[in-house]
Amino acid sequence: MQHMSGLDSLFLHIETRETPMHVGSLNLVELPPGYDASRYAQAVKQHISSRMHLAPVFRRRLASVALDLANPIWVEADADIDHHVQRLQLPKPGSMAQLEQLTADLHSELLDRDRPLWRVYVIEGLSSGHIGFYAKVHHAAVDGQAGVALAQALLDVTPEPRNMKAPPAELAKKMPRKRTLFGAAFGNVIAQYAKAIRAVPEAVRTVSSLIISPRSSGIGALSGYALGPKTPLNVAIGAARCFATASIPLADAKQLGKLLNATLNDIVLATCSGALRQYLSDHDALPTKPLIAAVPISLRDAGNTQASNQVSMLFSSLATDITDPLQRLHAIRAAIDNSKTLSGSMKSVIPTDFPSLGIPWLFSLLAKLYGKTKLASRIPPIANVIISNVPGPPFALYLAGGRFLNYFPVSIPIHGLALNITVQSYNGALDFGLIAGAAAVPDVRELARYLLEAFNELKMAALRADEVPAPAKKAVQIAKRKPVTVKKTTPAKKAATKSAAKSNSTKKKSPSKIAGKSKPAAKPAPRKRTTKSAAK
Repeated sequence: MQHMSGLDSLFLHIETRETPMHVGSLNLVELPPGYDASRYAQAVKQHISSRMHLAPVFRRRLASVALDLANPIWVEADADIDHHVQRLQLPKPGSMAQLEQLTADLHSELLDRDRPLWRVYVIEGLSSGHIGFYAKVHHAAVDGQAGVALAQALLDVTPEPRNMKAPPAELAKKMPRKRTLFGAAFGNVIAQYAKAIRAVPEAVRTVSSLIISPRSSGIGALSGYALGPKTPLNVAIGAARCFATASIPLADAKQLGKLLNATLNDIVLATCSGALRQYLSDHDALPTKPLIAAVPISLRDAGNTQASNQVSMLFSSLATDITDPLQRLHAIRAAIDNSKTLSGSMKSVIPTDFPSLGIPWLFSLLAKLYGKTKLASRIPPIANVIISNVPGPPFALYLAGGRFLNYFPVSIPIHGLALNITVQSYNGALDFGLIAGAAAVPDVRELARYLLEAFNELKMAALRADEVPAPAKKAVQIAKRKPVTVKKTTPAKKAATKSAAKSNSTKKKSPSKIAGKSKPAAKPAPRKRTTKSAAK
């Protein structure tokens, strides 16, 4: 048995039909030489089956405590590989738009809590000849960085899978008795209370130092925070989802950061800001106040790869009220630096574990009431959008000999935050995954296109600027590269996309039916990649 932390269990308690709490990823996979789709699907199943002993998440499930008085407990369990690894077929023409919509529909389905909380899908039928690979794991089991570590256990850095130790001999797995579960949970609650009490003095000192500035008698660092403006993104959502992807060359983004004395995360936020500004302007919904981004941050110490959640959230202005892209970037950089200073001061007192007595049924009830009353559509939003940047490997990864061409994250929209933009660096690219409530953001693929336009706008503005420092002139070589390819959306296609999304939000369909009705999109130009070898 293993106890869940308070933060891990929170993702279970606030989960509803409209807000599943799992995270995932979508990859395009290049088949190994000599393999067809059928043979590769079988190879994936055998490969995952042989690696399940390497990560606890694959072979543990939840055991509830009587009356939901305390958090569930992780117990060992067998995983039915035929349930957890599914094979699906896209109908013709097999476009990227169809794959994205199928991913959205699969991501909207809750995981079965009576089984280990993960599932993967091998998707055939893409016109490009590639395989789609979609995987999801409950957020109660992993956070973003733990998910990367989990992928490293499952994936390889060469086409030839590495030799692994044989799994240990199978032991009989018995469900603990209810009395045992209750006793273990009660003991854990006592330990949680003791831990919380010990942390109180340090928490009081830290918060006091932030509220009352030592340099003045006024309010300190906490006074600068403001609620976000009301936008169409900040509403209660239904169960239907829409999903879109975009990719930007990592080298260009890093070079742009050097040119503007900005971090990679600053460039990501500025790119998202430009895209959101254009999207809301098109819908006559751009507020005069700047949008606020909720940005997840890791609380992990270096080298910590535990499969649990160790995250918090900081809030930063996206400066969407500023027209000039360079001035917008400078404002974002200043805002995020201020937020990092505050979160750095608070890091030692942000709890990832807390007493859970009575929490499960109380939080579950509140989460259901929050959704049913659509309160999120009426109250001022704390933030307007979730934007997360997860560092990934700079080299190619392989699954059962197939090469991952990209790594698009698929995260979680919630009531009041209908759009989640997550980006992961992978093998020379920044891969964006945009997941949204279908009724709130029906044309999310248009927003993905605006990401590419916003990045090009920022790059061109930087190269035209008169104040470029002399040492950075060498970075101007990025201007010789072609701009990021942007696909155009005709008015007819745009109207069709909105109509299809509206239909999805009102009536739930099976993945295969929805994929079949997706309108094919122009095939994106393939991105040139250079395969890098990984030093072991």
